[in-house]
Amino acid sequence: MSIREAGGITRRNALKIGATAAALPLVHIRTAAAAGKLSIGFWDHWVPKGNEVMQKQVNAWADKNKVEVQADFITTQGNKLLLTSAAEDQAKTGHDVLTFLQWDALNHADSLEPMDDVMGRLTAQYGGVNDICAYTGKAKGHWLGVPSSSGAQNKGPCGRISILKEAAGIDVQAMYPTRDEHTALADTWTYETMLKAAEACHKAGKTFGIGLGTTGDSVDTAGSLFAAYGAELVNAKGDITVDSDNVRQVLEYGQRLVKFLPADAVSYDDASNNRALISGKSALIWNPPSAWAVAKRDNPSVAEDCWTFPAPAGPKGRLVPYVPFFWGTWKFAKNKSAGKELIEYLSQRDLVEERCTAVDGYDLPPFESMNDFKVWDEVGPPKGTVFNYPIRKSHGMKAHMAAFPAPTDIAVQIYNRATMPTMLAKLQSGQSIPQVIAWAKDELEGFTR
Repeated sequence: MSIREAGGITRRNALKIGATAAALPLVHIRTAAAAGKLSIGFWDHWVPKGNEVMQKQVNAWADKNKVEVQADFITTQGNKLLLTSAAEDQAKTGHDVLTFLQWDALNHADSLEPMDDVMGRLTAQYGGVNDICAYTGKAKGHWLGVPSSSGAQNKGPCGRISILKEAAGIDVQAMYPTRDEHTALADTWTYETMLKAAEACHKAGKTFGIGLGTTGDSVDTAGSLFAAYGAELVNAKGDITVDSDNVRQVLEYGQRLVKFLPADAVSYDDASNNRALISGKSALIWNPPSAWAVAKRDNPSVAEDCWTFPAPAGPKGRLVPYVPFFWGTWKFAKNKSAGKELIEYLSQRDLVEERCTAVDGYDLPPFESMNDFKVWDEVGPPKGTVFNYPIRKSHGMKAHMAAFPAPTDIAVQIYNRATMPTMLAKLQSGQSIPQVIAWAKDELEGFTR
């Protein structure tokens, strides 16, 4: 289950949230003999312990600094988090600090306080963040928010150990063991290998749960596939590049792949792949570890047979879908200084690790130096099942977002319109590659006008 899946948020309306929405009421956390007041809106974690540990950390900071802290844990259901940011920006009042998902900080770039000072200290302390954090978190050279671990996720493959071994001859545990060490088998994990495995598992009645729908999981998976072939629809300069050899190459691959995807792949939403894995009907999906976590409760025999591992390699590399989250402070906030201090406090390694451990390793730290927390070694069953969920040095993999590196004002439209999975869906319906490219070119011309 991805973040957007739980709340039914669609990318199509992400930039079209009505400004008439009312901000949510603040929920009181603590009162002290305060030297100041601070209000903060967190993402409501799908793992209950995620909220609990965050509140504990906030309370500790409030006690130490004598600040009266009020906080919301705001659900994504009904677009409430997006509606809150839209309403507060229009009213120029609300939380001092708010959580922004994916493109949302860019939507409010003119109203957000620059975070260059906080990011400067954090990067000096912990090193850099991945390229996608900068892509969606900076505007005009300034940080709009601080990348947060809470909710941040990779969406790489999660496969059934036994089915992949029996049906496709792939030993995912040998290929990607529970140690940061490159294996010769890892070199064999390519998109061609995935295609052969998809065919074998389809014949075995365990079709890969890869969707061609319009929601995030389908967009992210297709985006990484296109990137692995160097198939940019729009380049970094804003030029339409869909009519290229690389795009034709990935579509030729897509013609072969879609034959072995679910017959209803075009109707997939962000819950469909989870259900396919948890029910035991699918050998592989692309998802954060939430499907595995739910299987621990609802179908333990499936959970015990799951292994999360890196994306396959294509001609241009190995790319994994990444979903960034940010904490930002409004320019109109009443207590910007306290907001920045709390954000920096919550970004410290020991606190990031405590939160990550509480949610069984689901949250990924944006600072790459933190990709060695013990939780990924230890959580199970089976033990080490999510060891390869964070990007390890041995993976030779990069974080990616669909439509990167197009200018973000164009990229967000490509993402929200699900252009890439729709191109694959058209192949599945029988359209030719020239027809698909012509359709996409017309779409992209509308985005770039």
